[in-house]
Formats: sequence, C-alpha cells, structure tokens
Amino acid sequence: MSHLSERPDNPVVGIPLPHESAALHVTGEALYTDDLVGRLTGALHAWPVQAPHTHALVTALRTAPAYDVPGVVRVLTTEDVPGVNDAGVKHDEPLFPTEVMFHGHAVCWVLGETLESARLGAAAVEVDYEPLPSLVTVQEAIAAESFQGTPRNLARGDVATAFASAAHVFEGEFEFAGQEHFYLETHVSLALVDEGGQVLVHSSTQHPSETQEIVAHVLGVPSHEITVQCLRMGGAFGGKEMQPHGYAAIAALGARLTGRPVRLRLNRTQDITLSGKRHGFHSTWRAGFDDDGHIVALEATLTADGGWSLDLSEPVLARALCHIDNAYWVPNIRVDGRVARTNKTSQTAFRGFGGPQGMLVMEDLLGRCAPLLGIDPLELRRRNFYQQDQTTPYGQPVRQADRLAACWDQVAESGEIAQRRAEIAEFNRRHPHTKRGLAMTPVKFGISFNLTAFNQAGALVHVYKDGSVLINHGGTEMGQGLHTKMLQVAATALGLPLSRVRLAPTRTDKVPNTSATAASSGADLNGAAIKNACEQIRERLAQVAGGRLGISPNDVRFDDGVVRGLSPASGEIGWDELVNAAYHQRVQLWAAGFYRTEGLHWDANTMQGEPFKYFANGVAASEVEVDGFTGAYTVRRVDIVHDVGDSLSPLIDIGQIEGGFVQGAGWLTLEDLRWDTSDGPNRGRLATQAASTYKLPSFSEMPDDFRVKLLEKAHEEGAVYGSKAVGEPPLMLAFSVREALREAAAAFGPGGTSVDLGCPATPEAVYWALDKARTPQVPEPRDTGAEPVLAGER
Repeated sequence: MSHLSERPDNPVVGIPLPHESAALHVTGEALYTDDLVGRLTGALHAWPVQAPHTHALVTALRTAPAYDVPGVVRVLTTEDVPGVNDAGVKHDEPLFPTEVMFHGHAVCWVLGETLESARLGAAAVEVDYEPLPSLVTVQEAIAAESFQGTPRNLARGDVATAFASAAHVFEGEFEFAGQEHFYLETHVSLALVDEGGQVLVHSSTQHPSETQEIVAHVLGVPSHEITVQCLRMGGAFGGKEMQPHGYAAIAALGARLTGRPVRLRLNRTQDITLSGKRHGFHSTWRAGFDDDGHIVALEATLTADGGWSLDLSEPVLARALCHIDNAYWVPNIRVDGRVARTNKTSQTAFRGFGGPQGMLVMEDLLGRCAPLLGIDPLELRRRNFYQQDQTTPYGQPVRQADRLAACWDQVAESGEIAQRRAEIAEFNRRHPHTKRGLAMTPVKFGISFNLTAFNQAGALVHVYKDGSVLINHGGTEMGQGLHTKMLQVAATALGLPLSRVRLAPTRTDKVPNTSATAASSGADLNGAAIKNACEQIRERLAQVAGGRLGISPNDVRFDDGVVRGLSPASGEIGWDELVNAAYHQRVQLWAAGFYRTEGLHWDANTMQGEPFKYFANGVAASEVEVDGFTGAYTVRRVDIVHDVGDSLSPLIDIGQIEGGFVQGAGWLTLEDLRWDTSDGPNRGRLATQAASTYKLPSFSEMPDDFRVKLLEKAHEEGAVYGSKAVGEPPLMLAFSVREALREAAAAFGPGGTSVDLGCPATPEAVYWALDKARTPQVPEPRDTGAEPVLAGER
C-alpha cells in the first residue's frame, strides 16, 4: 500500500460527518462575499450597461449623462484600463468591448453610491450601435464555417475496414442543449485598496490564483500587489472557474480609481444573460456492430457551441472526445471535434466539463440501436463493457474494469432489476395510456485535469503554542464539502480530534499558484498537500517526543491527541505538552505542503497518453412512468452504486452523489435554454432568464424511492487515504433517467421500436417521441455491411 493511501488506526477520515458549515448555512450565519459589504463604509456599487444587440459595433459611447444622475461616482470605460483590456486567459475577451458579441454584452460599468443610483446611471449612458449579422445556433455556425480554437481528433484502429466488415451499421444525428448553472449565489466581487495601492479582492471564484492573475494584468501590476480571497461560494458547478475574473477586475479597477471599496454583484437576470453555460453539442455518428452486438467501429463528429470566445471550450472539447467511449470497448474509432463560434454567452466549465457531452452521444446511440439489433439495452451495454487492462482510444489502460462490473452487478441484484422489469412489462400490457420504463447506465469518468500542469496543490499548516491547528489550502468551498474533508485529513495526519483543527479561508497570499477547484480533483490534490504539510510537522514532533519518552522517533505514534510509543511501557505525552516542549526547543511548528499527481502524461496534439490518475465508476438504474396523453412523467425509483474509493467522508460523498444525479437529470430532462432564433429585433436574446422560464429540478422531481450505496472494498492506491473523487462523475448517472424515458416511450409502440428522443427530454419531447412510436417509421435492421441504416427518422 502506498504511503499516501495508507490509513492509520482510528482515523478521522471515513467518519460520516455533516458539512462543516451546515449549521451556519441553515441559520443564515454563514458569510458569503456579498455579506461583507455591510461591514464596510463608503462602498460603491457597480451596474453594467448591457447591449440590446446580438452582434454590433459600438460606434459611440457617451457617459456624460450618467454623471447627471445623483449618486453616480464613476463610469468605467476602456480608457480607464491601465493594463490589458482583457478578462480572459486566451486574450479574446475584451473587458470593455468595441464590438458587441452577444445580446446583453456589457460595454461599460457605472459606479454609484447606491445600487439604485448605479442602475439609473447605467440607464442614462448613451450608446450608438451598428448592428451586424449574427450566428445564434450551432447549425448556423457550422454552415458558415464559424469555428474557433484548434480542432482535435481521436483515432485508433482501422475504421474503414471495420465498417466494411460490420454486420450492422447505423448512423444518426444528435443535438443537445447546454445548461444554466443557476448557483444560488450569483457572481459577486468586492474590492478594497490599501494605502499602498494594493488590492484585496473578495471573490466568489473557484480559481483565486487565476482571478489574481487577470486582475493584475488589467491593472498593469505584478501579482503580488493583488490578493484574492474566497470565503465560500453559494454554488458554482464550474461556472465560477473562469468567468469571475472579469467581474473581479471591474471591482478592482473601480477601487483603484476611486480609493473606495467597490461591490459588484449581478442580479439573477444579469447573471444568466452575462455568464456562460454548459456547452451544447451537435453530433453526427456512425456505429458498426457484429452479430453479437459488440461495437466494432465508431465514427463521429462533435461540434461544441463555444459562444463568442474560447474560454475553456478547447479542454471541454478534449474531455468530450476522451469520454465518448464511456464504459465501452471500441476497437476502431475516429472522432473529430471542433468548437463553433456563435453570438451567445461564452460557454464555460460545467460539472463534468465535456465528459457528459461525449458520453451522452454514446448512450444515446446505444439506446437507439438496441431495438434495431434486437438486443435488450441492458444486455447490449453490459456486453460492451471494458475488460481488465483494455486501453481507451487515447491509450490509457482501464485498470479497474472489474469495479465497473461490480457496480453493475450490485445494482442489478439489490435493485431486483430482472423482477421489476417483468413487473413493468406486465404493467405496460395492462395500461394502454400509461407506460413504465427501467434503464441501467454505467459511468467511467477520468479524474485529473486535462492540462497536466494543473495537477498540483499547496497547503499551509500552522500549529500554535497551545496545540491548536490552523490549516489553509488552495481549494475553494462551493458547498461540496471540500473543507470538511480537509479538516478530516489534517486531523487524521496529526492524530488529533477534529475539534483541535480549524480551517482558514482560501487566500492567494497564503497558498500561491493554485489550480482551480475543478475536475473533481479538489480533495485528491489539496488533501495530499495538507497531509504532506502535517507529516513534516509530525516528523519534527516525533523527534521531540522520542527524546521525552526515551524511544526512537520511528516508534512514536500520534492518536487522538495523545503521543505514545509502540510499547505501553514507553509512557505517553499529551499533544499540547509536546507542542509546548517543541516550541521551547525552537522546533518549527508550521509547514508548507505540496503535492503533484504522479504518472500523468498527455500529448494534446496527438490526443494520446495517460491524462487521468484513475477512473471513477458508477452505475444507476432508474424507473419512470409516462403519461401517454401529455408526456408528463415521474421518476419512481433510482438505485445507485458508486465507487468513491475508501471514502474520506461518507455523508458528504452520498450527498454529492444525490445532488449530482439530480442536477444531471435536470440537464437531460427539464432545463431548456431558449435563445430567440428569429430575424426580429430580439434575435439572439436568451428568453429563459429566470426561474419562472427556466425549469430547475426541485423536490417534486426527486425520485420517490432513492437508494444510494458506496462501492465497498474499493481502496484506491496512490490517492489520499485511499479515496476517490466524487464531484462530477455522479452527474452522468442520470443518463439512466433519459434512457428509461426512451424505453417507456417505446412501450407505446410495437416491440423493437427505436425511439429518437430529444434532449432535454421535456414532457413535450417525450410526448412527441411516444406519439411517433405509436406509428413507427423506423426501418427494420438488416445486414448492410458498410451501408448505413438510420437509427431514427431523419
């Protein structure tokens, strides 16, 4: 067992604890960035001037009328930027644009004594525009050959030969929508400047170091003049990985120019219309199968809707390509990927980061092809699972294929899948206007950042003279429970009760050069860095304890605040006493920890290597019931078995699995982003700007029967205390809901009906699918060799 993954006796990790701020959350005492404004005097408030066009040149900008509004202090424009007028790491996102690239694009910002004065000042700013042609849909961008970034392709084997010899070949087209993050806390930054001109930015950001970098280059100063702190976030889901930087820069610029604190908090409509979403994708595919239903070839083109700038679209696309295989062995494959440039918000990271989009293409084509092959969808999926040490299309061995099978078998057994499917068949036979469906889908998700350099983390651990411990790490807390796990890691590493350890907010002047809290890697990276720092301190204390107890430092053990030797005869010493003795011996009682993930290598140009430390596995079975008159449906029961390794904090992990699943079900079945695609004056305007028009999953969409289990005996070598990541992989378990809806819709037609189901599978989409199933027009499968058979009407 590796040193990193080895657990001591009586560890604090593994104990099911509530979230460390749970009581503060429910009582309203938890402080978020915007709560700090009330503790300041003289804070100014920022409001954007948003363009009413989807694509236009700014031909004139008159700010003078804003100054006639009482309370307006400053209007920020491009002339005020002392550094680089850009808010993106790709230098393609002007902070103050002269060319409007999407409906609602902010062209300048007004600072007022009150939020109302800033709003009225923004309304008074006069802007002249020259409208330009716009591309709103990804199909329009494809037709216009409007692309950005570097196209990628992933290939293995001989696709042409495999298709020529395939017994069955199917092809299809599939487009699916993005998703609004809809975090409870919108984007917010609060900037303060000291007497030396140094800026402290409180920001709701997943990536404080990058926020620091962007603010510094906008202000034209080195990074050491900027400190970014993140107390906590009220949700983020990837939406605060790249997109907070510009808002932080506006607040910092305003503070530098006025000498006063500046608060920028978007209201919900501003947040939805200004910030990016999950990338929608358009895909075309061709799949070949042998007579036994094994996939022998796959050819696909994935086009991501990147919006107006690159943001994180390139790595999102790369992860989509690397996850199109999901849990299935595809010996011959070629996938081409590209990023479309459209006049929409710049789409960004969202939980899963392209993985869900790639995997959805595979799950959709299997769901459509199974009836045409005459194979049960469960059997088709299980038959194509990776076997031990087969490699992915990009060359990484799948070393835990047995765990994927174990999850599948456990769900099948504990969920009584065979029995329930027989009961569902009988129910459907007796109910002509209501049908049920049950589907199982797997998840194999790679854990690590695509960019190898991001797989590093730091931590700072202080032990004070009284024995109390303060930890600081580079990860951010967005409600996911990272801080809870880090407290447990530190307590375990030092052999202390949890009550002796406290955690400080994330700050760039404590831990520098941090990676974003993203890619499900927060606990892996920061936990290992904290463990490293704690072990440095413990080794020094062991030297002191050895001297006090008269034993070798190698025989010293730390457990629950008591330090003793291997033999009871050695005696013991209390933690506080030992720390005090160490201080008087001038022993260093603080340490900076560091960790970098070993064993990763990746060539982004050839799309080959081992970019992931390991794969997280899981399986879900979902049962639904559909009304044949309306397409309305309920999720009756969900069974999940998920692999989190040896859990650091089981209660936190189960909560993440439940929340991720529900969020995934929202994306796949409810959440329907709608842009105006007409040629009218509102072309390109996002119509779903609030909870009144954008349907979010709530308690009413929760399964009536929701059963979540962690895979047992799943210790992960080479990860902190044997744990695995949990943040993103559970979202993709929700594929089972959409596939169950497909089966229920197909049940309205004759046996062997292949259903082409829209995504999101809203009640309307389900109704259209089941109505078509009643009068199927899908061609029968036939031995076609290289000639395609459509897996759905096109």
